Amino acid sequence: MRLRRLGPASLTARLAATVVVLVALVSVVISALTTAAISDHLTDELDQKLTQAHGRGLGALGEGRPPRRGPGDGGPADGDEGPGGGPEVRGQDAGTLSALTALSAGGASSGWVIEESGALRGLSDDDLTALEGLSPDDDPRTVSLPDSGDYRVLVSDVSGVAVTTGLPTDSVAGTVRSLVGWEVLFSLLGVAVAGGVAVAVVRRQLRPLSEVAATARRVSETDLATGEIGVTARVPARLVDSGTEVGEVATAFNTMLGHVEQALTQRQRSEQQVRQFVADASHELRTPLATITGYAELSLRDRDPDALAQAMTKVRAEAARMTSLVEDLLLLARLDAGRPLARTEVDVTRLVLECVEDARVTGTDHRWLLELPEEAVSVTGDELRLHQVVTNLLTNATRHTPPGTTVVSAVERRPGAVLVTVTDDGPGIDPALLPDVFRRFTRGDAARSREASGAGLGLALSRAIARAHDGDLTVTSEPGRTRFVLTLPV
Repeated sequence: MRLRRLGPASLTARLAATVVVLVALVSVVISALTTAAISDHLTDELDQKLTQAHGRGLGALGEGRPPRRGPGDGGPADGDEGPGGGPEVRGQDAGTLSALTALSAGGASSGWVIEESGALRGLSDDDLTALEGLSPDDDPRTVSLPDSGDYRVLVSDVSGVAVTTGLPTDSVAGTVRSLVGWEVLFSLLGVAVAGGVAVAVVRRQLRPLSEVAATARRVSETDLATGEIGVTARVPARLVDSGTEVGEVATAFNTMLGHVEQALTQRQRSEQQVRQFVADASHELRTPLATITGYAELSLRDRDPDALAQAMTKVRAEAARMTSLVEDLLLLARLDAGRPLARTEVDVTRLVLECVEDARVTGTDHRWLLELPEEAVSVTGDELRLHQVVTNLLTNATRHTPPGTTVVSAVERRPGAVLVTVTDDGPGIDPALLPDVFRRFTRGDAARSREASGAGLGLALSRAIARAHDGDLTVTSEPGRTRFVLTLPV
């Protein structure tokens, strides 16, 4: 946990740090490979010069010439023997090392180095000791001399004498050190530039994500517990691009907010409906309860048998009304809870015919017409509840239209569905009331109503029953034509 806290916290810092680390690693790898390649190349060139110098030395030794220095170099003149004897050094580059070592036990060694001035500098005993340990080999090797430094040397066996030629590695080492210095400098500059560019680019690329986070913060500050929610904040449309990761996040976030809004709006609507439902149910039940209480008190004060009988009759009527209301409420509650209805074969043609016959008995001041198909039409459902739906529709036509209104009931077979329609030529439903006609405790307007009976549950209950059958109940209305359509799936 401590190590995690030491690292950068923000995504921008982490991405920029990642870029810097990658650039640094790449720089180190490239620098190391470049240094190794240059070092090998310079070493190869030095080995080529060493081979040429060693060849010249062996040629001079084969001719039996003594070592000589050029005229004016401060040493013996031409033809003089150099210190310790050895091959001729004329034509050799400055810094060239030459040494002769007898391979026999106890053999003497001698050696020298050509200085910048051309003079010969004899090798120290420590340097000669280091060279005596070298065995003849055709491949150049690097040897470190205590008093002369590092040399690339070639050793050859010439008649029992180890002839050694060497060139200093100072030029190669110096070039490599200079190269490493420049590489370090350029790598640091590259890492600094990469870090700055990475921070700028990452911030620019993550700016849409910051706007998504800002939108989320604004939504989190909204009170979603109670009341109307309305439309919450949204990620700007310019950021909603399915081609980018941030765009996909923005799209998903906006979609989620839409779902949340719908859920909260539905919750608010449900709460309002529950409150309104409770208030309306209490009001509907209060009226018959008040009537029952009043007649009960009247019967207790007045012992007249006729008055008592009239009071009990009224109490029974109000009790029946209240019982019907409670039964409708319970049925609505069961339908809302998704409880299944009975599933049997229902002859819709016969059901509508029976309902219209019953309506003719109670609505003698209306004209009742039937339009039935030649063959019986059947659906699968709850016959009692479907009978209740059709009866409610016909009862509404009776109550909310004037005498002489023609009511046409029809059954029609459609592909995959059966339509039961109830159409009247009455004054129609008030357009302001039409959107709420299927809401609970909604009563017809005064223009259509001849009496104030009914609790306003009939159409709400009818639609709930229709939808419990996977169907629906709809209405269209205008002056002179109101039509209810009950759709039932086959």
